[in-house]
Amino acid sequence: MQVMGWDLTHPRTHLGVALVLSGAALLAAVAVGVTIGMGFYNIGADAPHTRPVYKVLETLRDRSISVRAAGIKAPANLNDPKRIASGAGLYTEMCSGCHLAPGMEKTEMSQGLYPQAPELWRHADLTAGEQFWAIKHGVKMTAMPAWGRTHSDELIWDMVAFVRQLPKMSPAQYQAVIKSAPADHDEMMKEGGMPGMATPGMATPSKYPDGHNGGDH
Repeated sequence: MQVMGWDLTHPRTHLGVALVLSGAALLAAVAVGVTIGMGFYNIGADAPHTRPVYKVLETLRDRSISVRAAGIKAPANLNDPKRIASGAGLYTEMCSGCHLAPGMEKTEMSQGLYPQAPELWRHADLTAGEQFWAIKHGVKMTAMPAWGRTHSDELIWDMVAFVRQLPKMSPAQYQAVIKSAPADHDEMMKEGGMPGMATPGMATPSKYPDGHNGGDH
């Protein structure tokens, strides 16, 4: 069998192809090394990635979250109004500045981020497990923090419960659910088992089985 004049059945051809591929890989590695070492790549948030780089990073993010969230099972009560109200309070204080909300204008923070934080009220393209994992563990180099360092699994599921309702909400409905949120955020955090409120050196136990804690896989 011949391809572009190469006899692919001949051992020497196999060796030649291997050498060509190895040489190409070496040149690519050198090019990347020079680009990094000389500081050619502009890391500024106001200088967008090239399309190939952005596509690679986007795919890496999506696959990483999907694989790690595969074993996470959501609680059965994500539609509980109390859970949604709790999540509304947390979202408004911690998330709306970047991810916005129905009827909310873009903030200085949201406009300055790169990559842009997704406007979660416009679409819901992640599963509940993927949302939980992303909120708990954050995403490197996106300004998305790992809220699991300071919030219990229960509170993170509250946020998931609310986020899953966002695309269905009008501005008026959003304002209504915000008004139903617990008034005292600090007290809500304590009741929810915020690790930061626990005794130093003592881990806060999760209120969910191991399958719900979103641990690394």
